[in-house]
Parts: sequence; structure tokens; C-alpha cells
Amino acid sequence: MKLKSTLCIAIFFLMVSVCHAQKSKPQVNIISGKVNINKYHSHDQLNSLSKGELLKLYSERIEVIVNILPNIAFATKPGTTMTTLGIPETKENKKALEASKDASVEYFDSTIEFQRKILPYSDTHDLIAAILFYEDTLKSLHTYNDFKKD
Repeated sequence: MKLKSTLCIAIFFLMVSVCHAQKSKPQVNIISGKVNINKYHSHDQLNSLSKGELLKLYSERIEVIVNILPNIAFATKPGTTMTTLGIPETKENKKALEASKDASVEYFDSTIEFQRKILPYSDTHDLIAAILFYEDTLKSLHTYNDFKKD
């Protein structure tokens, strides 16, 4: 009886360890982070906002652009992985993707830090023009597939 229970426990632990070893790390998305904005604005809407609100909108648009545009040749929406694109998930490719993500985060963080200090000195009209330009750029992502030829 003791042998049966020991054998059952050993088989149980063996099965658990095999099942645990089968689990792989989740695939890393090529595009991650903030990838869309809540609202597009008109010139009149932006004109009625305070400079602080404009600065916040400007930073949000920069974040979306930094997360999407460098990877536009691969994907324009989150959820795309190397596997879905047919890219082999080799150690080197994973390392390159992680390095790219780290560089994007570092770039975004340093850009936002600079903008928090310097951007408040910008002209409000220039800030509005930049926000509208960024929003038009983001809108154009909806037509990106129109440029692809099969």
C-alpha cells in the first residue's frame, strides 16, 4: 500500500513538472504601449483649451507615434507578434525586438522629460498646429493598407 501511494505521488509530481516545462513564455507584441488616442480635435476645440491641456494632448500624441511609427513596416495595430509575421523566434530576433522596445521607452522618456521642461515656452499656436499635424498623421494610419500593393 505504501508503494502504491509513493508511486502515485511520484507520478503526480512528474506530470506536474512535465506540464510546467511545456509552458512557454508569452509572445512579445511588436507594438505595445499606448497605441491610440481617445479623440481627434478641430482647430476651434484646441483653441479653447488651456496651455496645460494642450501640453498633455501633445505628449499623448507623441507617445502613440513613438509606439507605432518605427514598426509600421511590420504592423499598425497591437497584437502582432513575430510568429504572426512569419519571423523566426530565434534568440537573436527576440533580443533585437527587446532592444528596440527598450530604446523606444528610453527615447520616449527622455523626450517627455525634455518637453516637460521646454515645451511650456512654446507658442500656443505652434502647439495647436503640431497637435493637429500629429492627429492627421495618426488618422492616416487607417489608410495605410491602401498603399500596399499585392
